[in-house]
Amino acid sequence: MSFDEVFDVIVIGGGHAGCEAASAASRLGSQTALVTMNLDLIGQMSCNPAIGGIAKGHLVREIDALGGVMGRVADRAGIQFRLLNRSRGRAVQSPRAQADRSMYRKEMRKTLEGTPNLHLRQGMVMELVLRQGRMAGIRLQDGRKFGAPAVVISTGTFLNGVVHTGRQTYKAGRAGEPSSIELAEALKRLGFPVGRLKTGTPPRLDGRTIEWSAFEPQPPDEVPVPFSFATDEIAQAQLNCYVGYTSPGVHAAIRQNLHLSPLYSGQIRGIGPRYCPSIEDKVVKFADKDRHQLFLEPEGHDTNEVYLNGFSTSLPAELQQELIRLIPGLEVARIIRPGYAIEYDFVDPRELGPDLQTNRVVGLFHAGQINGTTGYEEAACQGLIAGINAALAVQGRPRFRVRREESYIGVLIDDLINQGVDEPYRVFTSRAENRLSLRYDNADERLESYGRNLGLVGDFDWERFTQRRDRLARLGKILEGTRLKRSDAAYAAISAKLGVDLGDSVTLAQLGKRSGVGVDIIRSILPAEKLPGITDSEIESGLADSLYAGYIEAQRLNVQRVHQHDSLQIRPDFIFRGLSGLSHEMVERFERARPLTFGQARRIPGLTPAALSTLLIHLSVCDHPA
Repeated sequence: MSFDEVFDVIVIGGGHAGCEAASAASRLGSQTALVTMNLDLIGQMSCNPAIGGIAKGHLVREIDALGGVMGRVADRAGIQFRLLNRSRGRAVQSPRAQADRSMYRKEMRKTLEGTPNLHLRQGMVMELVLRQGRMAGIRLQDGRKFGAPAVVISTGTFLNGVVHTGRQTYKAGRAGEPSSIELAEALKRLGFPVGRLKTGTPPRLDGRTIEWSAFEPQPPDEVPVPFSFATDEIAQAQLNCYVGYTSPGVHAAIRQNLHLSPLYSGQIRGIGPRYCPSIEDKVVKFADKDRHQLFLEPEGHDTNEVYLNGFSTSLPAELQQELIRLIPGLEVARIIRPGYAIEYDFVDPRELGPDLQTNRVVGLFHAGQINGTTGYEEAACQGLIAGINAALAVQGRPRFRVRREESYIGVLIDDLINQGVDEPYRVFTSRAENRLSLRYDNADERLESYGRNLGLVGDFDWERFTQRRDRLARLGKILEGTRLKRSDAAYAAISAKLGVDLGDSVTLAQLGKRSGVGVDIIRSILPAEKLPGITDSEIESGLADSLYAGYIEAQRLNVQRVHQHDSLQIRPDFIFRGLSGLSHEMVERFERARPLTFGQARRIPGLTPAALSTLLIHLSVCDHPA
């Protein structure tokens, strides 16, 4: 077969995975084609226009540290930045930003169009072209044929996508766009094991028809925490989001009409995301709740469209309108776009290696929802890794991987390729055994050197990083070497504020291990001239290093202990519900798998390290035979 154009790498799909894959491959020097159905929708946020969140914000920071683009684009398009879990420990704090949907898309396309070696092409891919079991190229619906020895498939929900709104169903990758049926069939012909998953989206409302005074304002942070280490400040205007609630009347109406929901009629067979249930699921599974929280989130500065977060549904469009008007404050609200559910194909991610190349076809890489994940951030980090390795493969360079003990990206990929998925996978801090050392603020310390060695981190960003690293090292020495003594002027005030006697003297590093010690206390002891150029954020990072040092060592020993007991036996009739401290979800996963050894239990998809530790403690105490 002759090709109309020949590239080094082809990326199929212009979503969040595809954008990162194409950007990375091209910046590593490979001539790269990004092929997507509609170039105007590159970087489209199909669901909530938001980036980050619990653990997801960690992923964005890691993408940025490796030289990816999501964080920089989000910083330019964000309209409400908030650091989540601010009242909790630094390890579980995570940045999030509501984004201007249109601005994000424009900024992403602008970024890609300014990237050397990257070529944008519009078209629908129909067939994968192989030569002797290796990737050779692709064929498009319009007849064009593009050649490349490496292809990244990042098609999101488009593979055999079917949209459901009540009893209405139609083939679509998302509302208003066609599904990719032929490519899905091509993967099946190659022997890939394919399953079905489901996700959904809520209705969008006309903001002019909302009684805003009925909702609680949720303001942005006064000082936004950006995603990119290269962002000095967020300059664009910020907006409020709003918090509201459903009502018993809404719940009653949903129960009366469950037969119209494709989720409960049997029309939908794909498994949906556990942690983002539809409003129908919430009403049925949490029947004791008389209300559920909703977030009204603006979709941008120049639109009246409002995203009703927490009300994902596939009920009929006309019923959605009736339900919305039963919510206090939405009595006259109008729906601009109804919510819907979408079913789509995914390929078992156990078909992949740690470089995200498939085991069946040399040169074929998968990234994003095709691997069973959900979420923009999960997709983007896979796209980055797949794009990097596609380029490295073509160039004959060693493949790149990140380990689970050093990154959430490593946790995600390791979980996918070793455990597979039985529901849409999303990242959580609880999935990482080493989560205390995987903070959002130290992602650059963990990963930026990799990005530099690959060639994705430029001179300017590397200089910024090395300067910050040097400041943090200097801060660490200052905290270890400075003592607060009983005779010091600040001692009595700090001791009273913390409510404890600090002894005759204490180093600032030791002081940092105490709850309530923050930047204000360190600044009161060390004036600015003793901390030249060191920012408040860097002081917070230094205190976190002090706070977690002992815990991190204990965590390391615990992980080591867990992996040493794989031969411990579990009785066939073991009652997992009898283990104190296990969540309903963990019990459900244990009972579904019925492991007979601790090693088998450890490999059950979706189990948290805490659940495994609970089981191990019980097995050890009960002295099960090894």
